[in-house]
Amino acid sequence: MTTVRSSAQHGLPRGHRIAATLLASTLAGAALVACGADAEGLRVAKASGESVGETAGDAAITWGECPAPAEGQPRDSHLTCGTLEVPLDYENPGGEKIDVAVSGLSTAQPGKRRGVLLLNPGGPALGGLDMPGTMASTLPKSVLDRYDLIGFDPRGVAHSTPQSCGLEDPSVSGLFPYPAADGSITGNVALAEADAKQCADAVGKGLRYYNTANTARDMDRIRQALGEKKISYWGQSYGTYLGAVYRSLFRDRTDRMVLEGNVDPTKVWAGQVADTWGKGMADRFPDAARVAAAQAGTLGLGTNVAQVTRTYLTLADRLDRTPAAIPGTTVSLDGALLRNTTYALLLNNDTLPVLTQFWKAADNLAHGSTTAADIAVLQQASAAAPASPGVPADNQATMFMALTCGDAEWPRDVAGYAARTAADREKWPLTAGMPANIWACAYWDKPAEAPAKIVKGGPRNTLVLQNRRDNATPWEGGVGLHKTLGGGSAFVGVDNGGHYVYGEGSACADKATVAFLATGRLPHKDVHCTDVAQK
Repeated sequence: MTTVRSSAQHGLPRGHRIAATLLASTLAGAALVACGADAEGLRVAKASGESVGETAGDAAITWGECPAPAEGQPRDSHLTCGTLEVPLDYENPGGEKIDVAVSGLSTAQPGKRRGVLLLNPGGPALGGLDMPGTMASTLPKSVLDRYDLIGFDPRGVAHSTPQSCGLEDPSVSGLFPYPAADGSITGNVALAEADAKQCADAVGKGLRYYNTANTARDMDRIRQALGEKKISYWGQSYGTYLGAVYRSLFRDRTDRMVLEGNVDPTKVWAGQVADTWGKGMADRFPDAARVAAAQAGTLGLGTNVAQVTRTYLTLADRLDRTPAAIPGTTVSLDGALLRNTTYALLLNNDTLPVLTQFWKAADNLAHGSTTAADIAVLQQASAAAPASPGVPADNQATMFMALTCGDAEWPRDVAGYAARTAADREKWPLTAGMPANIWACAYWDKPAEAPAKIVKGGPRNTLVLQNRRDNATPWEGGVGLHKTLGGGSAFVGVDNGGHYVYGEGSACADKATVAFLATGRLPHKDVHCTDVAQK
């Protein structure tokens, strides 16, 4: 059987990439924090060739220019980058080496500096070199005075010895296994097996070492190369699991940790997908449906949440059965592309109006009555994300599989996937059975090591931030992570939708975050913020 992907993968920017791009665009004109020439600690040199820090063995970071960003991506002019050599396999430290790309922004002030704040944007498999510039524009002086900001591309990602399976379809969204219109998973099974074989043939056994535990070990090599006794850390999405793993492997090296939009470490990874994504979408979708219902007169999608939801489900089913060509492109809009675009635009409250316009345009396209405005919206939704120079087109998709398949084993029984998909499809119609369906992980090589054991308790040094209606990492993930960490964490839940907590309208959550990073104070008990002011 020939394995053909849905048209959803031909150009749709990844879910997190869309959110990051939209966020970045709002920061393009913002005044960024300048590097103090006499900042303590991190010595970020403009000239190439300066090595910094106490090292692990001979490892050190040589600072210089940063790799060219993707077209249109803003960059702080003070950002400086370098590389650090680390073992591919930490069980064989004298063997093959790989490079990890690191970035630095000196923001800490003399006399106030506490250390470094290491940053990860999640993904899985998003690069993080530009995250210091993004965070410098959003954090207050009381935090920036205390920390130099450090970003990095995790091993295998972007500029850190980038990996590529040579996938014909390079997009992450193409990995999402939506069943056929009739619920069959036959095509998904064939594609999952083909993807796993492609990666095994193209990259080989070495891909199994590109896992979360080794990424955490790389983080500690970064700490050593910077000459820091401890590091503080802010991780978003997948980065929350990475942070929890680092905290468990290097408890004595962990200072203050903020985890935002959380993964339940007890469900990595098959359970995280199958057990939470359907409910997460069901929790979040009504926020957008209410926006659409408020414009019933112009959009015509329904006058209440129930009507808008029925319109959406009917449209998705229609596009599953009869995809519609988007004028001026080579892409056809099918049910998968509709659902993936919806997922992406639900990540931020700011993009809900855009999402409702996309729904209207998609409905008009399916009925053969598009306007020029509809076509513009559809073309934008199907446009490819700008490429990063020097990074393989399928790098994020390759590393998404390497991490999710390489951290823990997945079930391998096809009949079990078929049964679970059918049940999930009935229970959570908005996700159409995709979360419970078969992924390439069912055919992946056995992981190089068992999943890292997340240590409960320990120092109370972690702040868990979680939105109530997060479609990417649902509420249950934050509760589960907080429970797993036990007395080692404080929990701040926010009555808000979307994937990001800090800076999204809750003064209650922002105040708790800033207080913790600036002073170390954590709430004495769980906090539930209800003060969100929509932007």
